[in-house]
Amino acid sequence: MNLLLPLLGGMLFPFAFSPFEAPWVALPSLALLFFVWLNASPKQAFLRGYLFGVGQFGIGVSWIYISMHDYAAASVLAAGLLSVAFILFLALYPALAGWLSSRLFSHVSKRVRLVMVFPGLWILCEWFRGWFLTGFTWLETGGSQVDTVLGQGVAPIAGVYGAGLAVAVMAGTAVLAIAARGSARHAWLSILLIIPSVSYGLSKIEWTRAAGEPFSVALLQGNVSQDVKWQAESQRETLMLYRDLTRQNLDARLVIWPETAVPAFYHQVKDVFLNKLQQEAHARGSDVLIGIPYFDFSDKRNYNALISLGEQQGWYFKRHLVPFGEYVPLRRVLGFLLDILQIPMADFTQGSPQQSPLTAAGFLFAPSICYEDIFADDSRFGLPQAAYMVNVTNDAWFGRSIAPFQHVQMARLRALEAGRYLLRASNTGVTAIISERGSLLGVAPLFERTALKGSVQPMVGSTPYVRFGNLLVTLPLLIVLALLILRYKFRYLGRGTVMGNL
Repeated sequence: MNLLLPLLGGMLFPFAFSPFEAPWVALPSLALLFFVWLNASPKQAFLRGYLFGVGQFGIGVSWIYISMHDYAAASVLAAGLLSVAFILFLALYPALAGWLSSRLFSHVSKRVRLVMVFPGLWILCEWFRGWFLTGFTWLETGGSQVDTVLGQGVAPIAGVYGAGLAVAVMAGTAVLAIAARGSARHAWLSILLIIPSVSYGLSKIEWTRAAGEPFSVALLQGNVSQDVKWQAESQRETLMLYRDLTRQNLDARLVIWPETAVPAFYHQVKDVFLNKLQQEAHARGSDVLIGIPYFDFSDKRNYNALISLGEQQGWYFKRHLVPFGEYVPLRRVLGFLLDILQIPMADFTQGSPQQSPLTAAGFLFAPSICYEDIFADDSRFGLPQAAYMVNVTNDAWFGRSIAPFQHVQMARLRALEAGRYLLRASNTGVTAIISERGSLLGVAPLFERTALKGSVQPMVGSTPYVRFGNLLVTLPLLIVLALLILRYKFRYLGRGTVMGNL
């Protein structure tokens, strides 16, 4: 039973996220895990955490097989083995949280472990997963809460990890409430209600405000199949497709193309295509943002870029690249994977972290490309100066899986954390206009060629999360857990001393 419960909890966990839209599931899922950690040895806690992770990622990121087999041309065997290896690696993070909880805090009372230690270590290990080895933030607990009072109230202040911590503390409190009897149970149930009550009050705070008049936008979704996108014979057809979609929507103040919508380098199409398009847009009073690869002749490097064509031309080079999708880490050792995963344009260079926000439609905006929007701290780039946010992406790699829905849910949380509208143009979807509260104001159907039109309200001001980032969560957690370790260490070594009685 102690092995079945964490596996079951992990398998339930992804259903808290989009497209299943059951955020409440995160609470009982974590409660099951915390319950089986209570009386576990370090080895047992590691194994139970690992089984939770196998269930969590085995279901939640199963789409990785589709990306590798259907679109990266890996064989069934290779894609299967690589997918399993990826899932088994990710499962190490929940296992680490379990091992640390038992190894360092076995002498802490059950109450303290359930409401402080387990939630704190769970969130710190999520934070660690978010940056270690360039990071992977899929299925972070707080990401499931964008539509709840926990997300609406806590995320603008403490981000995704703050919202996740609120869920985790509630999960630990629920275990105590179930185990208690009589008045003690009523007390814990009352405490359980405090967090959503406070979050509801916080959700009424308007951290940002309107700046200027709204403007119209058109987000283009070309629905160009990934398997033909980079074929030379399809290049002209793709360019004409986006040119025609742009011409049809030049009544919008801003037109946005997806990531690498142009299947050629900037210098190859600048004179014969882009200059004329820019003149047409300027004559109609429109700005155009285009995802395009860029080759820098000065340093002989490729960049995944976003260009702004309009009154002010500007460039943004992607700063957070996808390992094995856009570059190969430790290439001398792992370069053979390029022979297995036949991915075009897999040799990009990281853009400088010192870039500035771009200007379009008369306002500064904060750009991001592809999965940069899954990293909360990275998405603070250009804020609070920027009036809105733009993300261009190509989720065709995910096929008809749950991944596009998970991805746009993370983008919604970025908008909520920043208090800014976020415009998201995707090749196959989910193309969306997202409000400063993380609400979907407009969504284009998946795998349809279309233009999503709407309006955007520029915003000014700064949320606490924009100002302080993850420090509001990670620093207090590290301090509290360190103090707990010291408290019980000195109590064990110095019984009867002043330190021992702290």
